[in-house]
Amino acid sequence: MPTLATAVLRYLHEVLGIEARAVKPWARANELPYFLRDAFQFGELELLGQPLVLAIGRAQAKQSLSEVRTWLDKVQALAGQPAVYVTDALASYDRRRLIEQKVPFIVPGNQLYLPDLGLDLREYFRQRALATEALSPSAQAMLITALLRQPWQSDWQPSEIAVALGYTPMTQSRAVKELTAAGLATAYTVGRSRWLRMELPPEQVWERAKPALRTPVRRTVWVAAHGTVARRPGRLAGLSALARYSMLTEPKWPVFALTAADWKAATDAGVRELPEPEAGAQEWQLWSYSPALVPDASTVDPLSLTLSLQENADDRIQLALDELKGQLPW
Repeated sequence: MPTLATAVLRYLHEVLGIEARAVKPWARANELPYFLRDAFQFGELELLGQPLVLAIGRAQAKQSLSEVRTWLDKVQALAGQPAVYVTDALASYDRRRLIEQKVPFIVPGNQLYLPDLGLDLREYFRQRALATEALSPSAQAMLITALLRQPWQSDWQPSEIAVALGYTPMTQSRAVKELTAAGLATAYTVGRSRWLRMELPPEQVWERAKPALRTPVRRTVWVAAHGTVARRPGRLAGLSALARYSMLTEPKWPVFALTAADWKAATDAGVRELPEPEAGAQEWQLWSYSPALVPDASTVDPLSLTLSLQENADDRIQLALDELKGQLPW
């Protein structure tokens, strides 16, 4: 059996505490059509007393998710037992599509959905993510600023970024402690200067940090776009910003990001929150840190934008976020 089958056994032991028996070749695989044998390697596994057929996607053959449901039905009809799709990677929108279609699947080290056995580890991962101690907004903002600086520098002075973001030395000190405690950077001193070093490339630091990062959007309000204050209050955010990075259509209501101080200044100048959107309204997101981490940009930074939309279940938005990921400066 291929390495992916071994990874399935290891994964089941890690998340369920189950010592599953070795995956063995499925004896009836040769009775399947050639196209199925070309797309998958088939194994058999007993889990919680239930025999399963594993349809392990071959790396050299791209499986069409629109057909996986039909293909697994053919396997299950022949086997007389549940058939499970196994792959090494699955985008979030593909996972949702398979779950909606009740297609059992395993992504070793990441996701598991076996409705026939009453197992759905979406809850497991959500609880694990919530258990991860989140970075404070200031630490998150400093980290994202450092990750997006061009040219990339593995070594950086937190004081320099803290001053640019308007943070006090105490806030900076707390952020440094958070980043080092999370294993995202190593602190050292040169003379009287405090430095941080990222031991990994920026894309790996970002992936490692994501479980501790949260959406910067604290609250969303609707305002009437009347007067100079409401005309362009801040940087484009949300779907308005994502439309600039992808093929996504511009939203009906333009979306902007502001700080709490920006919102106070706007309300002091006469801007009022609407109970619901009306013709010509704008959507304002009130952020927990500055939406202007990257200088001279018309939109919020791409990493904060990703965090603000990553829980959106719309497949179009998830596809657009994949486009955005391909444009990161790494």
